[in-house]
Amino acid sequence: MSQTVSDRPNAPLYTLPKAPTGITGLDEITGGGLPQGRPTLICGSAGCGKTLFSMEFIVRGAMQFGEPGVFMTFEEKTEELVMNVASLGFDLTQLQADKLLRLDYVHVERQEIEETGEYDLEGLFIRLGHAIDSIGAKRVVLDTIETLFSGLTNQGIIRAEIRRLFEWLRNKGVTTVITGEKGDGTLTRQGLEEYVSDCVILLDHRVSNQISTRLLRVVKYRGGVHGTNEYPFLIDEEGISVLPVTSLTLDKPVSSERVSTGIAALDKMLDGKGFFRGSSILVSGTAGTGKTSIAASFANETCQRGERCMYFAFEESPQQICRNMDSIGMNLQQHVDAGLLRFHASRPTLNGLEMHLVAIHKAVKTFKPTTIVLDPITNLITVGAMSEVKSMLIRLIDFLQTEQITVLFTALSLNTVIQEQTDEGVSSLVDVWLSVKDIEFNGERNRGLYVMKSRGMKHSNQIREFIITDSGLDLVDVYLGPEGILTGSAREAQELLQETGVALRDHAVSRKDREIERKRSVLESRVSALREEFESVQEELNRSYVEDELRNEVLEKNRAQLTRSRHKED
Repeated sequence: MSQTVSDRPNAPLYTLPKAPTGITGLDEITGGGLPQGRPTLICGSAGCGKTLFSMEFIVRGAMQFGEPGVFMTFEEKTEELVMNVASLGFDLTQLQADKLLRLDYVHVERQEIEETGEYDLEGLFIRLGHAIDSIGAKRVVLDTIETLFSGLTNQGIIRAEIRRLFEWLRNKGVTTVITGEKGDGTLTRQGLEEYVSDCVILLDHRVSNQISTRLLRVVKYRGGVHGTNEYPFLIDEEGISVLPVTSLTLDKPVSSERVSTGIAALDKMLDGKGFFRGSSILVSGTAGTGKTSIAASFANETCQRGERCMYFAFEESPQQICRNMDSIGMNLQQHVDAGLLRFHASRPTLNGLEMHLVAIHKAVKTFKPTTIVLDPITNLITVGAMSEVKSMLIRLIDFLQTEQITVLFTALSLNTVIQEQTDEGVSSLVDVWLSVKDIEFNGERNRGLYVMKSRGMKHSNQIREFIITDSGLDLVDVYLGPEGILTGSAREAQELLQETGVALRDHAVSRKDREIERKRSVLESRVSALREEFESVQEELNRSYVEDELRNEVLEKNRAQLTRSRHKED
């Protein structure tokens, strides 16, 4: 009698073997790679990256996992393929010489295809089988499958041959990637490949507001668990990078270690220790309040500890930031030269939000910083709605918290509905929110800094005047007078007035002290004179007493002598 899994609770569960692709992020989404020994369909419209995707699967397999591969193309010649992927650092010529890759271009003429009941792909099987056996290939790519049937209209023949092709590949035991063009209402033109494939990956290239974004979605994966969301992916000089959507569970690691803000007075406002490592910080304020200076100070402090910092600038060039910060006593260029600080500057309109997220994700994985700065995030609103920006930042913060990377955002605040929503939307995501505001008084414009919130630590609830000088940044106590908060020259005048008052009080106290001392001296002299007078009187009284005693003693002696004399006469 056959046993089921429930009958054998201790029996190990079968896991589908997978072939890693080597494509950044994709193996994480698919739980290890594509189904090994089975066909995978990569479909999408023209220009979405199907050929490059399949080529990277073959090349990574040969270079990283020691699995030779056959790339059979029906559209591009082998010479064109070699040239097209050379910019990615793939040397297909050398791989062919090392017997790790076999390129085969199959030219199909529509007029040579006769639609008869005897039409089949037997010749293709023989040619492909020979290519596989010649290098012991473990991976195969067919690019693109529609070309094989471009001259046929009999759907019965097409479906039969497609089924035969997929079955032949399964029997051959090779991990296969087949590319297909997107059809009208179907994933492919024929509408059958998606059903007979064990794994189907859909690539999409969208353009919204003149901003293009490439997205990937795993439509199905037989026998395997996979991510079902749409994932943005980036094509650059290093190939394809896919950004997995972060987990929705709130179980990220946290650290109790504190890192300095770079401003001693600000550290004091944050319980005297600064930010938590791995936390997220928002510095918001109107134009010209010094947000970039605070961000640069934090980056400078990170580099001075010998740690790496990545600075994403959406408004200024790296040269401009270094020049401006040099004027306030921060030499950022030395950290750039030492390899501790790296700038990534671009206009927000260069990419869509998803592509920016992929670029940040990839740059962080490559450079491995402990701190990153995004200055300013409000510029991202130009390429997406506020809700989309918030969604992107949630995913970014989740990723950085997982990596225990401290992130500092700057945000521009204006008296508009959009920017008010920006502060409210973004500030709820971060752990620390610093607000720098203009304080206008007595014909001057000065800056005030507040700690709006700071999760997990004691922090000051008072405003400090934020001062930018040629020797750095500082925070000073404001003066709270009858007319309200005084800053700038008004504060300095009040401080001078206080110092003058202190000096006058000190002078008055000194004068009173001298008067008291003089009176003390007079009194002490009087007391001394009285003491001398008392001693003189006492001495006179003692002298009189002694004389009386002596007189009495003499009289007593004389009386005694007279008495004795009388007795002798008798």
